[in-house]
Amino acid sequence: MRKYVLAAAGGILAGALVTTQIAGPLIAQEAGNNRSVYQQLDMFGDIFERIRASYVEEVDAAELIEAAINGMLTSLDPHSGFLPPRDFDDMRVQTRGEFGGLGIEVTMEDGFVKVVSPIDGTPADAAGIEAGDFITAVDGEAVMGMTLDQAVELMRGPVGSEIVITVVREGRTEPFDVSIVRDTIRLTAARVRLENDAVVARVTTFNDQTWPNLRDGLAEAIEEAGGLDAVSGVVLDLRNNPGGLLTQAIRVSDAFLDQGEIVSTRGRNPEDGERFNATAGDLIEGRPMVVLINGGSASASEIVAGALQDHRRAVVVGTRSFGKGSVQTVIPLRGEGAMRLTTSRYYTPSGRSIQALGVSPDIVVEQPPRRDIEDDNGPTRPQRSESQLRGSLLNDSMSEDEQRMLEEERRMVEETARLREQDYQLA
Repeated sequence: MRKYVLAAAGGILAGALVTTQIAGPLIAQEAGNNRSVYQQLDMFGDIFERIRASYVEEVDAAELIEAAINGMLTSLDPHSGFLPPRDFDDMRVQTRGEFGGLGIEVTMEDGFVKVVSPIDGTPADAAGIEAGDFITAVDGEAVMGMTLDQAVELMRGPVGSEIVITVVREGRTEPFDVSIVRDTIRLTAARVRLENDAVVARVTTFNDQTWPNLRDGLAEAIEEAGGLDAVSGVVLDLRNNPGGLLTQAIRVSDAFLDQGEIVSTRGRNPEDGERFNATAGDLIEGRPMVVLINGGSASASEIVAGALQDHRRAVVVGTRSFGKGSVQTVIPLRGEGAMRLTTSRYYTPSGRSIQALGVSPDIVVEQPPRRDIEDDNGPTRPQRSESQLRGSLLNDSMSEDEQRMLEEERRMVEETARLREQDYQLA
């Protein structure tokens, strides 16, 4: 028994020695770091007081503090930032699906505001703003040197008021001005329609309305087609969808998966990671799927595309997506407003991060610029055929049912040809 006690005592002593040798320097280093932090905070206080006392014009102390907080957050990455009370309220309104503005999702790149995507049916979309455009000035005022929030604030204004933004676009040698009238943006998060015997689900954003819109729209379209057996497949159109709520991306992915991981998130600490799995039940019972993406598909859109691609549930068609692979947490502050902080990265089911890389489509299809149907020679004359001639002979080698089937196939081919003029990727 005594040997065990001695052994235990020896172990405790050895442990104490190891702790002293290792933890001592660490504690000293931490104390040194704390002193450095406190010294820098003291320096911040000195600068703050010097600005208040000596700056050429009188400054508002609250605005100085707000700018300092925002600068600290925006120095981390393009998606972290401070949300003053009004911006925080606007953000909560946007996730509910209605807000005022131009209708564009933007980020900051190389000191300029870059358009992630215009939102369908908004003033910016109608004015021809495209994903990838750079906004260099607003009403003649350069945005270079502004924070993203400052530039966005500049673009806000009363509904019905006009704004002129200066745009730089790849392929254009000179910047050009675009005039837009601000409006109330009412988002229908998902619109579903039939295209021949295929269901096309266009998802424009991921807010609180996305899942209910998609679920109800799919049910109506399937009923219109005559039941699921009459549906050849589903196209999930995520082009120019800038993302939104992670919870909605998970629900949309789950709608077409029976099992398996949808997405995982990993923060700085391993214990903070989360994994989200699909539940049983596929709304379209395994029917073929295509997901359409482009450079304006970001964040939540990429989560959906990546999940369906990794599970080989859908063929991804289009061009490479935007490449935003981080998750932001909005943290309300004790005073007013909130902070938007990047807290984790997300990973597709195969464990890949799309940060800065995007989702690569299985089939790359560019969207060519739309061309006018009428050329310089005027409208084309309608073509005539033998069947349109008066008194033409009937085809005696096919039954009436076979002829109807042939005409239906021909109609579908012609509709697809017309669709190519409007939307080549979808066609």
